[in-house]
Amino acid sequence: MSIGNSVTAPAFTSDGYMYQPEIETLPREQLAELQLDRLKKTLHHAYSNVPHFKQSFDDTGVNPEELHSLEDLAKFPFTVKTDLRDNYPFGMFAVPRDQVTRVHASSGTTGKPTVVGYTRGDIDRWAQLMARSIACAGGVPGDMLHNAYGYGLFTGGLGAHYGAEKLGCTVTPMSGGNTEKQNVVLRDFGANVLCATPSFALNLADHAEQQDIDLRSGPLRIGIFGAEPWSDAMRAELEQRLDIKAVDIYGLSEIMGPGVAIECVEEQAGLHGWEDHFLFEIIDPETEQPLPMGETGELVITTLTKEALPMIRYRTRDITRLSTEPCSCGRTHVRILRVTGRNDDMMIIRGVNVYPSQIESVLVGFPNIAPHYQLVIRRDGNMDTLDAEVEANPNARPEQYPAIAAEVTHHIKSMVGISCKVSIKAPGEIPRSEGKAVRVKDLR
Repeated sequence: MSIGNSVTAPAFTSDGYMYQPEIETLPREQLAELQLDRLKKTLHHAYSNVPHFKQSFDDTGVNPEELHSLEDLAKFPFTVKTDLRDNYPFGMFAVPRDQVTRVHASSGTTGKPTVVGYTRGDIDRWAQLMARSIACAGGVPGDMLHNAYGYGLFTGGLGAHYGAEKLGCTVTPMSGGNTEKQNVVLRDFGANVLCATPSFALNLADHAEQQDIDLRSGPLRIGIFGAEPWSDAMRAELEQRLDIKAVDIYGLSEIMGPGVAIECVEEQAGLHGWEDHFLFEIIDPETEQPLPMGETGELVITTLTKEALPMIRYRTRDITRLSTEPCSCGRTHVRILRVTGRNDDMMIIRGVNVYPSQIESVLVGFPNIAPHYQLVIRRDGNMDTLDAEVEANPNARPEQYPAIAAEVTHHIKSMVGISCKVSIKAPGEIPRSEGKAVRVKDLR
């Protein structure tokens, strides 16, 4: 299978992953029929086995028998993250606990963790979808895959691991952290595929240069990056510094984990959402009404094949839009265009809505500065202020910092429409990510 021929690959790998080009290229009318059949079963399964869903459906005045079309799903209530926390730990499970093969959970830094469960069938489907996703990104059986996503309760590490093995790759389970050793292993093991958060991949590139390790001339050709929003400017930076194709992957633990959607290596222009397993909607986050195809709003996802933890109209808080425009790779599944931010990540500074990714787009690739930054929100009297702490490029001299700060301030104002105080930090002063980057410090 060539890097640009994933849809028409052979039927099986030695590890049992089954390529299904007939599913990935299914005409949209037939895809909708499959979704409707699976949606009906999912609604009945959730209503019959999860007290929360029975209560919320009854309170809304709907029941599964009223679903006759995909459009009827809009009658059903949303599920939100607090529903999982309110039913902590296992109250949202739709099967007895002894049928749950594995549990994952969020960190719980803002309250009780959100606990998610998987039956043996769920685990197998997850591995199949991650294998499909890696193949979509250009991975092939026999590739050496370096997995720098965190292992443990976080879904990223094990999700990518099982999918890569299912595809027939050789997996190096590095997890996060230990940056210097990561680069040595990347070089010495001859990795073809790197899985990591984009901020950690950038950190690896920085350290590789400091260690005099040349990753560009090695066999590394693909980076599968996710778990945090990142910009096209960041993509360009990673592709240039690592000489790879940088592909965006999307997932969230409440729905499954990584592998809900991924860009194809052919176009890298929107993530193919696997509609045979998930139903995607876009809603206006204020009115909560569905929006037409192509309009920007909040992504809502319903699972279609989950056994242990079905999710009905889960509000992801991610801001994006959907497209059914044909893709040169041949896949017909809807594309989720790049996530620009989250409802809960949005900063409102003096009446202006700002996402960290907007600031990042200005900073990445800017002359004399490195692509490392933190945004700090403070309260000055009755007014919120935004400071941008930006790291200087090693080639920039300290006496240049004031002029660089003034130039960056001007560009943020002109491109984003907000005034902020920019301070230039010396190389290495901005904290590096060993996993998900912490881009915003709210000190109000």
